[in-house]
Amino acid sequence: MEMLVASAIGVLTAGGLYLILRLRTFPVIMGMSLLTYAVNVFLFTSGRLTTGAPPILRDDVAVYADPLPQALVLTAIVISFGMTAVVVMISLGAFLGSDDDHVDDPTQQDQDRTGDAS
Repeated sequence: MEMLVASAIGVLTAGGLYLILRLRTFPVIMGMSLLTYAVNVFLFTSGRLTTGAPPILRDDVAVYADPLPQALVLTAIVISFGMTAVVVMISLGAFLGSDDDHVDDPTQQDQDRTGDAS
């Protein structure tokens, strides 16, 4: 079970990094989402993989699930949703402002055309 989850985390991370290195905004957003999923699964598995175990330690229970990683994952989900919304709005504004969704820096020709001296 651990090997399957570790492989899934590796595949999510590799796919996320590949998409982040693309030059379009939509793959970058999808790559960030895949990376947050990978981090969430990693945080969740850091509390040991147990099935059917209660999250609270009681006197008659020998094996329990650690509730701290579960709380961290819930917090990370909310933060990643907010970050995704911010990145989507920034990329939408950049697309509407320039009619192009490239992530790269402007070239010297683009700077000369717009008159920027920086």
